[in-house]
Amino acid sequence: MRAAPDPGGEDFSRPGAQAYAVQWGRAVRRLGFVPLSAAETERLLHVHTVRLAQALLAPAFSADAAEDVGRALVDAHLTEPGVLDWSVRALGDRFLARVLPSRAEWTETRERVAALQGAFSAGFARALRDRTFSQQERIARSAWQARDAVEQALRDSEARFRAVFTGAAIGIGIAGTDGRVIEVNQSFADMLGYTVDELRAINVASLFYADDAAGMWELYQELIEGKHDSARVEKRYLRKDGTIVWTDLAVSLIRYDDGRPRFTVAMIEDITERYELQQRLRFQALHDPLTGLPNRTLFFETLGRVFDTAGEEQRVGVCFLDLDGFKAINDSLGHDLGDQLLVVISRRLADCVSGRGHLVARMGGDEFVILVDSGGGIDDAVEVAELALAAVSAPVKVGDQQLAVSASIGIVECPAAETSVSELMKAADTTLYWAKAEGRGRWAVYDPERSAADIARSALAAGLPAALDRGEFVLHYQPIVSLLDGTMLAVEALVRWQHPELGLIGPDRFIGLAEETGLIVQLGAWVLRQACRDAEGWRRAYPDARLVVSVNLAARQADDPAIVETVAEALTRTGLPAELLQLELTESAVMGTAGEPLRSLHQLAELGVRLAIDDFGTGYSNLAYLRRLPIHCLKLAGPFVEGIRADGADAAADHRDERIVDALVRLAHALELWVTAEAVETEEQAERLRALRCDTGQGRWFGAPTPAAQIRARLAGGEAA
Repeated sequence: MRAAPDPGGEDFSRPGAQAYAVQWGRAVRRLGFVPLSAAETERLLHVHTVRLAQALLAPAFSADAAEDVGRALVDAHLTEPGVLDWSVRALGDRFLARVLPSRAEWTETRERVAALQGAFSAGFARALRDRTFSQQERIARSAWQARDAVEQALRDSEARFRAVFTGAAIGIGIAGTDGRVIEVNQSFADMLGYTVDELRAINVASLFYADDAAGMWELYQELIEGKHDSARVEKRYLRKDGTIVWTDLAVSLIRYDDGRPRFTVAMIEDITERYELQQRLRFQALHDPLTGLPNRTLFFETLGRVFDTAGEEQRVGVCFLDLDGFKAINDSLGHDLGDQLLVVISRRLADCVSGRGHLVARMGGDEFVILVDSGGGIDDAVEVAELALAAVSAPVKVGDQQLAVSASIGIVECPAAETSVSELMKAADTTLYWAKAEGRGRWAVYDPERSAADIARSALAAGLPAALDRGEFVLHYQPIVSLLDGTMLAVEALVRWQHPELGLIGPDRFIGLAEETGLIVQLGAWVLRQACRDAEGWRRAYPDARLVVSVNLAARQADDPAIVETVAEALTRTGLPAELLQLELTESAVMGTAGEPLRSLHQLAELGVRLAIDDFGTGYSNLAYLRRLPIHCLKLAGPFVEGIRADGADAAADHRDERIVDALVRLAHALELWVTAEAVETEEQAERLRALRCDTGQGRWFGAPTPAAQIRARLAGGEAA
């Protein structure tokens, strides 16, 4: 054999070794998972290729390098079976072709290649075996360590459980699926007054409170059947001595590995004191502290349940009671005595109706409500109300005082399906207001029609301020005509409300509301200004007519200290002469004036304004008093004029009314007062008033109230001349 070529570095840095390493790397990556990148794999295999080539071409041949390369592949985790196969085969002709391009040299080196292949395979196999043994040893060591850790953890867990079980402040019990007690801790035994051994000998069902037994056993069965894995409830248990303990019970189901129920674990906390405290707090929250009666909260809870469970035909009734004049008792005798009175009244109410199944509650102050539990309809509710009134009206002795007390009651009774809780109580409150308005010591029954009228009235009252701001009020004028020649001498301004929904509304529907709400002063000022403005327009257009405009003043307007200033300002702004303005006041308002109101009347008269008494004859009718007032005109009340009939329906009454009118006209003329008859409806009435020398008349016979434009048209026709 020839000597091997010199393995100089230049021989192995040539592209042949690098190309073999690239081909080897691709094969390795193709055959299985490689934990290195392609570049890292190529660099590693290039080093091994050089080592193999150096070993092959070394003068003193040794296969140890191939064995090291085989081990190195295993250390690099290139352990796929196909890697070994490809690498061994590639060390043959393919390796020679890259390392020794000259085929003449292959024959001389084949024996060395075979040795390298064997050493490579042996190194690879030994390294793989050593690694496997090492891994198996680590696995075995880990398994022993894990088993020791599990056994220690189990011992620790059992110790912890035993410590918790025996030392827990709450009761813990374990029972079988048949309810037999398996184990309990000392806290459980102490809670129920048994020994641990006694509890181990009984079934849990015998510990249930009688009223809860069915529900508890049902819950226990659901756990056993797997419907629930755990449950938590507040339940009562029986102690050994028969007393009751309230508990917070949490019970869980423990299963076998195959899912079958094994036993139950119950943790029980004694909450008796907490429960009793909760009950006391609930009682205090739901009962009046003074009288002990249910309070409004409990009443509404009960009423709500009635509505929630009511059938289609079920009826519901309430009696809303309020003591009459209780504020006066508090103010005069003191709140302590008033409280004592409330206690007595509440006891009487409870005694007289609670026994019949009715709920009596205190709503607050001196208001009580009775929930009528009966199907007898309104008769039952009325009977309850009368019993309550009788109980309240009996004399009450409080301290040294003997008191007579009465009450008013609003009754509402109707089908539950037709109302709601809020609507029912609103109706009861409204009806109580009706009963109080009708007098003391009585009851009233809810009337839907009356309520609707009240609601409509309230809606009108609420809408008055906005209506005034939006300019929804208009004035109509009714002629006041001379009975002597038929000339229109004046007109009376009558306010109307042009409601956006209800249309034109007469003063009878809103003037009273304006007086109640105090808006009458603002509304009256607007009427005054508008009437003066219209009258001045007529005067300028028809200066010869000298038409007087008459404006009504409400009692509150007359009492207003600013009335003189208001009238003067209206005259100044419009330019209307004062003598063409007449202010009408009711007889009761004028006759009762004194002090500032009386001075205001004189100041108005000093302005030159005419003053008239409206509806004269229905109030004081004190002609002597009139001498002290700057009055210019009396307007006879309509009933006197209506009594002057020509149909002879009641001749005696007709004759009396005529004599009254005659006397009033004569006395007024004696006081130099002008007389106007109101409500003249027929020609016969006008003729008889003319015969009685009444000065002017007003009514539908002479013309209905009309807008200002029609008065202007009438003036244009010459009717005022």
